[in-house]
Amino acid sequence: MRELGIGLIGTGFMGRAHALAFNNARAVFDLPLQLKLVVLADADGERAERCAKAWGFAQAQGDWQALINDPRVDVVAITTPNHLHYPMAMAAIAAGKAVYCEKPLAVNLEQADAMRQAARAAGVITRVGYTYQHNPMIGLARQMIANGELGRIISFQGEFSEDFMADPASPWSWRCEVEHAGGALADLGSHVLSMARYLVGEVVSVCADTQTVHGQRPVVKGSETLQAIAVDDQTHALLRFANGARGTVSSSWLKHGYKNHLSVEISGTEGTLAFDQERLNELRVYRTGQKGFQRMLAGPDLPGYAAFSPAAGHQLGYNELKTLEVQELIMAMAGQGADGSDFDDAWEVERLATAIRTAAREERWVRISEVNGEAGA
Repeated sequence: MRELGIGLIGTGFMGRAHALAFNNARAVFDLPLQLKLVVLADADGERAERCAKAWGFAQAQGDWQALINDPRVDVVAITTPNHLHYPMAMAAIAAGKAVYCEKPLAVNLEQADAMRQAARAAGVITRVGYTYQHNPMIGLARQMIANGELGRIISFQGEFSEDFMADPASPWSWRCEVEHAGGALADLGSHVLSMARYLVGEVVSVCADTQTVHGQRPVVKGSETLQAIAVDDQTHALLRFANGARGTVSSSWLKHGYKNHLSVEISGTEGTLAFDQERLNELRVYRTGQKGFQRMLAGPDLPGYAAFSPAAGHQLGYNELKTLEVQELIMAMAGQGADGSDFDDAWEVERLATAIRTAAREERWVRISEVNGEAGA
């Protein structure tokens, strides 16, 4: 069995999630490739050493470029702050390595376009961490829509809200800097935009409003020195889809009480389905003639679920979704799968987000075809 060498950059929450997913994929699935956790890199060399030992990587490295140059590494997984995605991915592509990058793909559309074009030219496999699309219940929802069980789709409502920045005393971080992140739309909204495209299809035009509610935050926790904030705290948008459906999306990191409220509600001429990531093993479905919504539970009849549990109602979690995402990446590396979001898909999400920002800034409807964003254009 051919070995697949994994290099992971980053030791934060997402770095740990990736490491767990690679380890879990080896344990849960009968994979066509043998995974080897080769190198873990972090700017903090001591932390890299500790995490490499705990997570099962053979070597730690304080230099991400050295990880990319390592001939044992076939896949470079990038879990760093957003502004580092571009240089790391471009270096990995130049080295002929596959790239598994967290979302959003880049901090602007020009970078995202350069990344997708470089990957195309190099012929390398790319994947982006739109993890929630790998939920078996989302797969079921997509199948139901494709099968016409809801009739003609007429409406999409999507929201991703959390409250980790709800306190105005929460300090400044890299997420609050335009050049490094992009605000709630980039951090949370990119997931719901990806979900809208995945479930309903292409968007043709948008109208939007963005707002920065807390214009200043402490430079560090408890400090009286304040840092100006320019990114959005919340964004609301109207969508028109190519198939004629209408939609709304919103993203906020200020909404008290919500921890991972990625919710979608899709209505057709013959029914409605609803999903909330805070109850990720459930799908609510209403079909014309029913007296109320049917509550559907995830179970081993759905692709992916049975690998973790033979019984319904025993629940999958975020780390299982990440494991399913890694499994898809590995199948693609083996030439046996084409699911998941690649750099082209992620560029389309960034293009949509750029249109939303333009619509909010210019206070008008913006057609997606107006947004080019090609590198060098």
